[in-house]
Amino acid sequence: MLKQIQGGVCAAKGFTANGIHCGIRKNKTKRDLALIYSETLCAAAATYTKNLVKGAPLTVTKTNIQNGKAQAMICNSGNANTCNANGIEIATQTCELVAQELGICPTDVIVASTGVIGQPLDITPIANGIPALVKGLGNNSEYACEGIMTTDTAKKEIAFSFEAGGKTCRIGGIAKGSGMIHPNMATMLVFVTTDCNISAQMLQKALSADIEESFNMVSVDGDTSTNDMVSVMANGMAGNQEIVADGEDFTAFCQALAAVTQYLCREIAKDGEGATKLLECKVDGAKDKATAKVVAKSVICSSLVKAAMFGSDANWGRILCAIGYSGADVDVNKVEVSFRSAKGEILVCKNGAGVEFSEEKAKEILLEKEIEMLVSLHDGAEKATAWGCDLTYDYVKINGDYRT
Repeated sequence: MLKQIQGGVCAAKGFTANGIHCGIRKNKTKRDLALIYSETLCAAAATYTKNLVKGAPLTVTKTNIQNGKAQAMICNSGNANTCNANGIEIATQTCELVAQELGICPTDVIVASTGVIGQPLDITPIANGIPALVKGLGNNSEYACEGIMTTDTAKKEIAFSFEAGGKTCRIGGIAKGSGMIHPNMATMLVFVTTDCNISAQMLQKALSADIEESFNMVSVDGDTSTNDMVSVMANGMAGNQEIVADGEDFTAFCQALAAVTQYLCREIAKDGEGATKLLECKVDGAKDKATAKVVAKSVICSSLVKAAMFGSDANWGRILCAIGYSGADVDVNKVEVSFRSAKGEILVCKNGAGVEFSEEKAKEILLEKEIEMLVSLHDGAEKATAWGCDLTYDYVKINGDYRT
């Protein structure tokens, strides 16, 4: 049985975490260095951005965990360590420094960075901060969560317990993501820990499948970042028989992973830069999964739809427009659209045409902080969900002087 629990990335047995301010960021009240550590070696898996411009930490991490093993994760915020001549050297040195302090192998370290692109990163504050970072390891998932934040306004962490092989397993995650969020794997930095005993191969299989229904279905602004990564470490300390193939236990693990990732997706979309509303597009009645996903993402990515939702305007024509240019093979004469929130649900389009509805009721529904856009294609049985946020004046303000 899946049950939400406390603890974030420290909920699973054997995991500790910490986050400190080491001096990368000018604001001394902001933590800028985070660490997650397992007392035993873990199976490891990760997925990375498809942007051709990649942060140096991703290159180093990919090399480090090609054997499917890791024991620690370190991440700095305030500087992306991307497009730097010595970026690989800095990322590698960071792994070596934390490994030395922890007494582990440098190649068993996942390294990540987030922040401004193209700004030189000095290793000095990281080197000076690592001893205190390691010394403070404990049940500090919240501190680690703060340490990976950039323009985020809220911490994003969650944990669940579940059953596998007759044993209680735990899985938890933290995430950062507010801007430069768009489907193309991943869309942010996410770190997941679990004490479930699962092989690296099956862990990678689970993660690669999961992101197609979670992080690749989130968009804030249409920009795919250079440093996006989702990584998972599984130390097996729950004591279940190792999951090495498909079956009931693997399904249970995948469901638990999805609970973590989809919760974090919603939190990331809700905290989009300048956002005031979480938008959720739910598509059903599609002839195949691909069609459902393309339609949902097209609606959630539309700047005009996002702007209408900011203004609480039931401009359903913009949703039809987004479906029409999505490239999906859809019979627009069958499309049905409704809006739903805590204030109720209202049908605004049927058979591809408008229907009479109360503008006052629609406004009341769309003034809520969480809005569902329900699209029925009436062409099959497949469905998909995408997450996003409204487009506000503050998005431009935040990004107009992000670097300076």
